[in-house]
Amino acid sequence: MCLPGLAVFYGGLVRRKNVLSVLAQCFAVTCIVSLLWLFIGFPLAFGSGSECNEWICVISGFTSTSALRGVLHGTVPAAAFMLFQMTFAVIAPVLSLGGFAERMRFPAVLAYTALWSIVVYAPVAHWVWGEGWLARQGALDFAGGLVVHVTSGVSALVAAFVIGGRDQRHAVTPAHSVPLVALGGGMLWIGWFGFNGGSALAANDDAAMAILITHIAGCAGALTWMLAEYLCYKKPSVTGLLTGAIAGLVTITPACGYVSLPAAVAIGAIGSLLAFGALVTVRAFLPVDDALDVSPVHGVAGVVGALLVGVFASPVFSGTGLPLNHGIADQLATQALGVAAVIGWSGLGSLILLKIVDRLIGLRVDTMGEVVGLDIAEFGESGYVE
Repeated sequence: MCLPGLAVFYGGLVRRKNVLSVLAQCFAVTCIVSLLWLFIGFPLAFGSGSECNEWICVISGFTSTSALRGVLHGTVPAAAFMLFQMTFAVIAPVLSLGGFAERMRFPAVLAYTALWSIVVYAPVAHWVWGEGWLARQGALDFAGGLVVHVTSGVSALVAAFVIGGRDQRHAVTPAHSVPLVALGGGMLWIGWFGFNGGSALAANDDAAMAILITHIAGCAGALTWMLAEYLCYKKPSVTGLLTGAIAGLVTITPACGYVSLPAAVAIGAIGSLLAFGALVTVRAFLPVDDALDVSPVHGVAGVVGALLVGVFASPVFSGTGLPLNHGIADQLATQALGVAAVIGWSGLGSLILLKIVDRLIGLRVDTMGEVVGLDIAEFGESGYVE
């Protein structure tokens, strides 16, 4: 999903003078966060036994070969579980890059995302997936609606506010390469099967159903966005079709292990429609330049999915059932609590980290670098030879 799917998708969406900067950011952040996850993030989120409380785990030692080899996490090898969780830890900060694309300095990108993966992401992963306080409340998030998409969507919006809008931008800056967007979007769609199906932590019926449900929701999201564009602008777009698919995939992510196929259609369509409305609203009314629309497509859709799972997981809608003998109202309250907590933690944590990084090394490229493009200004290369 991340390499090369999201890198290519984001690379196609930005202007051609910044395509290499996006690719470099995606690849470099992947490397940094992977190393941090091994030594700090994973022990914080998924430490064991008495080292953990409902908020976070205490790091008592670095992840070592001896701690992984021959050890099981449930029914899967501990090394496989750590690697699988690493992919979530990597893609969450990479998703947020879209909020401040085309104007943050490369050193600031690396420093901010590295700190973010420890301060923001690891605690939320523990709360939801590491037997933390939200898990004990019965919050449902099968594959990362809260943990990945709400955290990254909120953080992208905060970063876009803090760093300010791009110079010389239009109300809607067109993608410089729609074929790259389509190629990256297709890779993301296929990669989603691994994320959502793999969250069953087994090659079984639950994994197969999660993959099927994921695909159906993505289809519903793509067609819903296409119809919304046609009704609003009289023409659909390829970028919109892929964006709608991603919105549907995001929305189903927290629910894919708990809901039925008809529910998947409804969830994908509702999430895509609300993300479309949020995107139009953000562009038209908010004084913020979320360059690649991370906050509506991931943040809003993630929130919608996190709430809808509280409805459609109920046996009333042929779902697998709600935890702790909850009714729909009880589960909706629990899901809303999780949404509020993750939004608050992600927003405040991101704001503080951005201010710290800005004070220490500076966030924004200079005006000349932004006009010339980050590819030349920061890397001395061009994505295209005339």
